[in-house]
Amino acid sequence: MKAFTAWERVLAALLVLLYAGFGLGLEGFVSPYALADSTVNMSERLIIAMAMALLIVAGEIDLSIAATMALASLAMGLAMQTGAPLPVMVLAALATGASCGALNGWLVTRRGLPSIVVTIGTLSLYRGLALVLLGDQAITGYPEALSVLGNGTLGELIGVEWLLVPIEFAIALLFAVGVAVWMHRTVHGRRVYAIGSNPVAARFSGIAADRYRLWLFVFAGLAAALAAVLLTGRIGSTRPNLAAGWELDAITIALLGGVAIQGGRGSMVGVMLAAVLLGAFTFALGMLNVPGIVMAMVVGVLLIGAMLLPRLRPRR
Repeated sequence: MKAFTAWERVLAALLVLLYAGFGLGLEGFVSPYALADSTVNMSERLIIAMAMALLIVAGEIDLSIAATMALASLAMGLAMQTGAPLPVMVLAALATGASCGALNGWLVTRRGLPSIVVTIGTLSLYRGLALVLLGDQAITGYPEALSVLGNGTLGELIGVEWLLVPIEFAIALLFAVGVAVWMHRTVHGRRVYAIGSNPVAARFSGIAADRYRLWLFVFAGLAAALAAVLLTGRIGSTRPNLAAGWELDAITIALLGGVAIQGGRGSMVGVMLAAVLLGAFTFALGMLNVPGIVMAMVVGVLLIGAMLLPRLRPRR
């Protein structure tokens, strides 16, 4: 498999054009501090987009991934209120995320239900649980260490003042690289592609397709929990509407990165580039004081475009 496909080169070129265009027309856009701030728009979304990409490659989807983030953040907040230390709080979030993913996976692989139907239902279930347990309240007062995780930089962590790379972006990048290596350089990754390309043939080849799909849902839940920990640390609170609508962002990033909605094809490097591209673009719109509803419209247009491009490219 080529390390850098034609579509990834297109994304890289668009990224260069974006930074060059906004850098010339928008004062301070390419300053070190602005570049560091722009990662806020992509770090947590990159994590859940990588997990979403794995599921789409395998022929599945998880529309409850953002609601899982809200429930995982709530579990962390409830653990804090019982006096639990930060490691236990994080474990509570991860356990909640894994449980949500396991329920999705069990319903899809053991009960034979379509993943889109299952995760529409669990989206309402998980978000509803957060709303019922929190109401219009918010959990605040998280430990300083969690805030450092969400808002600190590697330079502050190791005592190098000029190193402005945010800690959460470094974590998201390591996570994404790990997923990319697993997908493109291991036999397990190749099996995921085979499952998405032709699940019946994959089963006859001896691949435990249902087991892989189940664990991919669990992994998506864990990814959502990790993103929830970082996001909760960054904003300093747990709210029932945490990450509302982010499932569409994750799907948009995956499809814009070149993952085929039909499954069986897609590059994790492309997904990483798409996350940076979308994050930088929305950050530039924010600097221009563009309203949030307009940004949501932009994401919608990109989602439609990402669906159309695979159909247009063969004709070209």
